[in-house]
Amino acid sequence: NTLIDFCNLAGHIVGSNNDSLTPDSICVIRLSALGDCCHALAVVKTLHESFQDTKITWIIGKTEFQLLEGIEDIEFIIFDKSNLLKSLIKLSIQLRHRKFDILLHMHASMTANLVSCLVKATRKIGFDKERARDLQRFFCNETIEAKPRQHVMEGFFGFAEYLDIDSKRQNWHLYIPEPASSFAENIIDNDKITCVISPCSSQRFGQTYNRSWSVENYMSVIDHLIKTYNIQVILTGGASEIELNYGNQISQHFKSQVKNLVNQTSLKELTALINKADFVICPDSGPAHIATAMKTKVIGLYAMSNPLRSGPYFSKDWVINAYPKAAKKLLNKEISELKWGYRIKEPEAMNLITPEEVIAKIDQLILQRY
Repeated sequence: NTLIDFCNLAGHIVGSNNDSLTPDSICVIRLSALGDCCHALAVVKTLHESFQDTKITWIIGKTEFQLLEGIEDIEFIIFDKSNLLKSLIKLSIQLRHRKFDILLHMHASMTANLVSCLVKATRKIGFDKERARDLQRFFCNETIEAKPRQHVMEGFFGFAEYLDIDSKRQNWHLYIPEPASSFAENIIDNDKITCVISPCSSQRFGQTYNRSWSVENYMSVIDHLIKTYNIQVILTGGASEIELNYGNQISQHFKSQVKNLVNQTSLKELTALINKADFVICPDSGPAHIATAMKTKVIGLYAMSNPLRSGPYFSKDWVINAYPKAAKKLLNKEISELKWGYRIKEPEAMNLITPEEVIAKIDQLILQRY
């Protein structure tokens, strides 16, 4: 009853299935994470291309907005999840006199559900039953079609397909402001091949195990990059203890041969570096999808998650896929026996990827490009 009362107070409207060829307004909810916001951006860009006269509003997380800020033709409304009640009240005030033709509920979480209560829309479209976690279906009046074993990107494009849009935008560059571009220009050596390495996956809430490849393995690969090709290596990452530790260990070993920018870049500066780099090496993390948006190749290191579902969309041929090996060795299962999207939580999974495999991909990429 409390939830129903809240929804009524917020103006939660379950309208009729009113198909309009060109809606006047669309609201998108995708609060986080960086990778999923990059995926959603491809869909939003596609929507704008197909519905050029439609006003598109995107309710997005505070951190994720720092990445997407500056993109034209999208109105962003920032929602700070760190102060939930205050943010809900603020959003309620912002939206109280607005109504949208369509809400695309692209985030299956209870926080996003509460946000959706504040959005007045005739049609509220969410995920299919399989993906509609946290009771999302009770907050929508329409759902997209379920399709088995899709890449996350394809899953997001299901919203466009549901609106009878068959095209898929293949270019959704992130906006880079001039100061961030200048920052990258001052770092990148144009006379060298440049590789950005973001060595760590982000630690999920409540997670106690390491999802990253070992420091020693990265050192073996970096040694090859420098000695064989004289490649400029740039380390990036956030402020977590594990990321700082990786950056310190690697930079102390290689000294001035490696540029350590861990916890020293904004998201826009990181995007600018990735945009100017020749390729990126990283595990399943936001930089893989930032690179995808910027059309920079990614040598992805995947063992705990299935890259066929969440790998860098345009770099499938460059991914090291140890997920089947990890499933067999650590779970005694074939990947066909695992639920799509299942994450292997055994920390030794990542070290089933060998430096030799990564070096072989590097050699192949450089031979192909140069």
